[in-house]
Amino acid sequence: MEVYEKIFASVAAAILVLFLGALAYGALVLKINLPGHGEVISPGPGENLAVAVLKTPPFNTPGVKQVSPGKYEAAIMAQAWSFMPAEMDIPAGSELTFKVTSVDVTHGFFIPGTTVNMMVIPGHVSLETYRFEKPGTYLLLCHEYCGMLHHTMVGKVVVK
Repeated sequence: MEVYEKIFASVAAAILVLFLGALAYGALVLKINLPGHGEVISPGPGENLAVAVLKTPPFNTPGVKQVSPGKYEAAIMAQAWSFMPAEMDIPAGSELTFKVTSVDVTHGFFIPGTTVNMMVIPGHVSLETYRFEKPGTYLLLCHEYCGMLHHTMVGKVVVK
């Protein structure tokens, strides 16, 4: 009986080390992190969230802006069932920081083939930076069910 206990304890320890290694790999190599406490947009008295977001910079002028050579910032609003703006153009080799918020329900913000993957919570500003090295069109998807037209909520990043 003692032999089986040693085998079980060894297997359990090996699984624990494997899981901790996978967490370390994801955090350190793939740079997958939990969202932090960032900026929050709160509506004033008698004001709804959509109005508060539209008054708050940079969401009062959504779109892509160059902040320095090779670095861009995109202010994006997610709302049922669209991203505003739906298309963003940047040059190849540029770093793009996404600043995204929602005005209605929780949405997702996912660009397949990149590490861009965020939850977009109403009133909270989600941030993610990615360097687009290769030219092409990158599809932007909502991966969090947001209503009956969820499947139509798409956008794109065009890298030239």
